[in-house]
Amino acid sequence: MPAFLLFAIGGFVAQLVDGSLGMAYGVTSTTILLTAGLTPALASASVHLAEIGTSVVSGVSHWKFGNVDWKMVLLLGVPGAIGAFLGATALSNLSTEAAEPWMAAILFGLGLYVALKFALRPVRRRQLTGVSPKLLAPLGLVAGFVDATGGGGWGPVSTPTLLSTGKIEPRKVIGSVDTSEFLVALAASVGFLTALADQKFSWTTVAALLLGGVIAAPLAAYLVRIVPMRLIGVGAGGLIVLTNARTLVKGLDITTPSPTLIYVAITAAWVAALAYTVRGVVRERAQQPVAEQEEEQVEPVAG
Repeated sequence: MPAFLLFAIGGFVAQLVDGSLGMAYGVTSTTILLTAGLTPALASASVHLAEIGTSVVSGVSHWKFGNVDWKMVLLLGVPGAIGAFLGATALSNLSTEAAEPWMAAILFGLGLYVALKFALRPVRRRQLTGVSPKLLAPLGLVAGFVDATGGGGWGPVSTPTLLSTGKIEPRKVIGSVDTSEFLVALAASVGFLTALADQKFSWTTVAALLLGGVIAAPLAAYLVRIVPMRLIGVGAGGLIVLTNARTLVKGLDITTPSPTLIYVAITAAWVAALAYTVRGVVRERAQQPVAEQEEEQVEPVAG
């Protein structure tokens, strides 16, 4: 029961982040599972199995609100599924000693990416001409592979990249990426279950993550209206960086500079980024009309 509650809390926190930003469910929940002691492969497998359920609920919700571009879902999701299956197979065949620093490095990088993206000023919308399949297919393949091997990354890689083009409505970017995540989660889960058939697998962990995510979903929808998403992004990204820095320092046996000094430096940079973001949000709101402020609360941003 203590483990179930711990993982349910992990799913809850991850869904709060994902529901507020449109990304980072996998990155956040995998970080929590690794901290709790799961191996990289089992952590990523558990997260992706739980994501099958959460992505279905999210996809249906976005579809009902008209936020899904089905052409984009296929062009992004099918290559993403291929990349996720390959990534799951690759991670499952790595030893725990080799996989831990690899996954920590990916999560560290993704956390830094999310924090920087949301700390910077959002791009302004350009002409909505749509994104070429020449971008969607390779983007899906890379994001799917990173998602499976890193325990997360589909949203952090896909969403900011598509938002930064300014050629698609933000709501359709989020809706299409979230909906296509079902294909990625399903393919990754098949890869993990096939490769990890001889390992003990905990369905309780999956159920706990799913339960926590379902409970958090309504609260996340409320938070996105009252808390600036840029602030949530920097907060979550910095936490992911700090948590995975410990695994990296330990795995790479870094002694100079001292680990304590490294953690203090990361924390100081995180606090500075939060302060910078708060000042930026206050300044932008003072300059924006009320209508634009309301729109910013319901649409994601990218740096």
